[in-house]
Amino acid sequence: MGLVVIKLGSSIVADEDGEVRLNVLRHVCQEAATLRGGGSHVVLVTSGAIARGMRALDLPLRPRAMDELQAASAVGQGKLFRAYEELLLEHGVPSAQVLLTFFDMSARTHYLNARQTLRKLLDWRVVPVVNENDTTSTDEISFGDNDFLAAQVAILLGADRLLLLTDIDGLHTADPRLDPSAPLVPEVADFSALDELEIGFASSPLGSGGMRSKVVAAEMATAAGIPAVILNGTRPGPLGRALAGEPEGTRFLPQKGRVSSFKLWLKYAKPSHGRVLVDEGAARALRERGTSLLPVGVVAVEGEFQAGDAVEVLMGPDGGGSPSGSRAIGKGIVNYSAAELRRIKGMKTSEVNELLPRASEEAVHRDYFVLD
Repeated sequence: MGLVVIKLGSSIVADEDGEVRLNVLRHVCQEAATLRGGGSHVVLVTSGAIARGMRALDLPLRPRAMDELQAASAVGQGKLFRAYEELLLEHGVPSAQVLLTFFDMSARTHYLNARQTLRKLLDWRVVPVVNENDTTSTDEISFGDNDFLAAQVAILLGADRLLLLTDIDGLHTADPRLDPSAPLVPEVADFSALDELEIGFASSPLGSGGMRSKVVAAEMATAAGIPAVILNGTRPGPLGRALAGEPEGTRFLPQKGRVSSFKLWLKYAKPSHGRVLVDEGAARALRERGTSLLPVGVVAVEGEFQAGDAVEVLMGPDGGGSPSGSRAIGKGIVNYSAAELRRIKGMKTSEVNELLPRASEEAVHRDYFVLD
């Protein structure tokens, strides 16, 4: 196994009182050290800084206000990393704390810099311990939970496997906390088959994730050709069993038609700043022929954005410009500002050239567009 990304949720890292679950972390760090000793690269993505800060501050409930969450994270972040550092050093494994924000993934230059830093740490045989930098994140610029961060790190590095550790045995047909008889789903090859399952948003009292976010993270990774497993990390030895192909948790198989890392970054990491509604002909060309979006196919523009921003592309009802009842087509990086696109929407290329002589022919180039 070349490179394994292991994500530990808040329920794995801390107990209900916010105390670090050293017995669980010890097992995970021991398995990570064993993998590293066998020649694999390992990246740990962890939650739990806020939970650790809550414990240190003796807070009875997880804060809701952003400044309180950021302050609790600031208190807990160093303490949490110290636990990993000490446990890994017991096996002679050096580690490094890496704090990332949504902006680091949504800005392409930051994205590439993060990749270079992580790759250099791996070259040096260091285990990166990655967490979201909650102290500077905002509601608008946040991963929401570290399942998405783990998937992005796996895609960023071209990992061979993504392991999402939680405190239940994997994905069930219903929430096993509410329905103990709900059977485990051992393998997922087709994500559309999950529509009939009751996949909950519920998270632990200390975390912000839930099973649905883990399934979405698995979908992100498998779209890049990276197998993923959701498994119970509270028991000893789950990583080795999952990587050996033994029955463990829920396995998600790589999807057909692998998507490039750039388009996955565009789809999942780069935030949208507006919406562009197109006519039926443009929608069909984008979906069926993989063409670029030209100004002539644009019927309406919503929001304010600049050239280089990401926008959602939709088709209005009956190909019209009304957003009501519109259908999503995809997401792309636009070559015009909102003001410019409003001026040239519906125009042929020759007309656009007369009005904006140096402008791009495409409103959104096909190389910078990804279907929903």
